[in-house]
This record gives sequence, C-alpha cells and structure tokens, in this order.
Amino acid sequence: IFHNLTKLEVLDIYQCRIYSLEGSLTKDFKSLKRMYLHFENVYNVFYSFTEPLSSLKYLTFDKLQMFCSCDNAWLITWVKGYRQVEVRMLNSGLNALEDLICLSDNGMDTPNFVKYTEANCTTEEGFVLFAATGLGVLFFMLVVLVHNLAGPYLLPLYHITLGWLSEAMRSNTRGRDFQLGKDIVENITDSLYRSRHTLCLISHHYLRSNWCSLEMKLATSRLQVEQRDILLLVFLEKIPPRRLSAHHRLARLVKTRTYLDWPQDPSQHQAFWDRLWAKLKPPTEA
Repeated sequence: IFHNLTKLEVLDIYQCRIYSLEGSLTKDFKSLKRMYLHFENVYNVFYSFTEPLSSLKYLTFDKLQMFCSCDNAWLITWVKGYRQVEVRMLNSGLNALEDLICLSDNGMDTPNFVKYTEANCTTEEGFVLFAATGLGVLFFMLVVLVHNLAGPYLLPLYHITLGWLSEAMRSNTRGRDFQLGKDIVENITDSLYRSRHTLCLISHHYLRSNWCSLEMKLATSRLQVEQRDILLLVFLEKIPPRRLSAHHRLARLVKTRTYLDWPQDPSQHQAFWDRLWAKLKPPTEA
C-alpha cells in the first residue's frame, strides 16, 4: 500500500485494521516527518517499523493495543530515550507512556505494560545463565574442532571458530558490544538485525533459560518479517518431543524447517561441519 512514497512527509491513518507494525510498511518513508496512527487492531510493534523513519519528528499512537509480550518491550526504551522523535500515546484520554496497558494471553486481563516488561523481560539471572551456557558451548566446539578436523576443512572452520571466540571475548570485555544506556532487549534486537544469520544452539540448559526464550522470540519475529533463511537450529543433544512441545515457537520451527543434530558418532562430525559451513559461509563463497 505504502510502497514508493519516498517524498511523503505527513501520514494520518484512522481506524485501520492491522495486526502488526513492521519495517515492510515503512521501508519507503524516508522523508516522513509526522505520523498519526489510529488502528483498530495492533498487537505487535516490531523494531524494524522505526528503522526506515530517519526523518521522523512526531509520532502519535491513538488507542494503541499491544500484546503483553517481550517482543514489544523495546518500544518503552525507544519512546523514552530516542530524542529525535517526539512520541505521544493517546489511550482512553491518558497521555503518559506509564499508563499504557497491554492485552494478556487470555484476552481479558489488561495489565500495565511498563510494569509487565519490568517484571518479565529483564531477568538478570537468565542473562547470566545464557552467557555461561554460550561460553560452555563455544569451548566444547573448539575442543571438537581441534581433535576431529583436518585437511581442507581446517582453515575455513578456524575462521568460523575465531569469529565465535572473538564475540565471546567481546562479551566479557565490552558488554557484548551493546550500547551503554540502552535497554538490553533493544540491544539484543539490534544485534539480531545486524547479523547475517542467527545460530541457535539448543540443549536442555537452553530450554530452561527464560532469557534464551526471549532471544528465540526476537529471532523468530525477524524471520517472519524478512521471510529469509536466517535462523539456523542446531540440537546439541536429544530433546524428547514432550519436552519440546512446551516451547511453542521452537516446536513450530522444528516442524517446518530443516535443522542440524550434533552427531554422537565421531565419524559423522566432518559431515556435520560441512553442512553447517554451507549454511554460514558468505554469499560470495557460495
């Protein structure tokens, strides 16, 4: 609907039915300065929605309705901290962001959105568990590389491992390259959208981590928006179907997408690395 409107400066939308705001709607709004939005049904606002709006100065949400979901948590930090845009929330006569409510899973309860995100989307314990699990997996993969790979595969896999280890070192010394002062959910979202691929290493520890669950939600949201093969699933151990069924997003992905299993038989390790490298290598080396 809004394609090729690169010179549009003012956009007012009233009583439109739409279920998510994403980058595909705003990708040509490079000159837009003022936007007023009144939707009947908006349940998710993705970070990609704001990325093309480089000239935006005023944004008004009238009666914004969102799901109580960590996928939408970035909006709070963006509204509070992004000084380039003046954002107004008009919800039943209330103008403050702190008064914004959200729709719970049962479709009836409407808790305060700011309080919901503070309680459910910033778990420090989950972050520590995620970091520890990630470093453990990196060490395990390094050991496997050293003991099982040789010949023509060693050099490209050395560069892959070096990249992973460099990211791990930055995690310890530079706050994971996250921008200081920004909400951690927004930092994770930015990192996902800057990456060519997202590699998801799945284990029992991963499934117990609320923080990893949040990152899976953010990664699948990007997958839905871009419709590209950007999410790679690797199962490091066998996960019973009944255990997997409790994680709805992951269970759906397993049913619809190809994934890799880490082989227990050492003779199959070379084939595993072949398949992984085929997915991760840059397009110029395809």
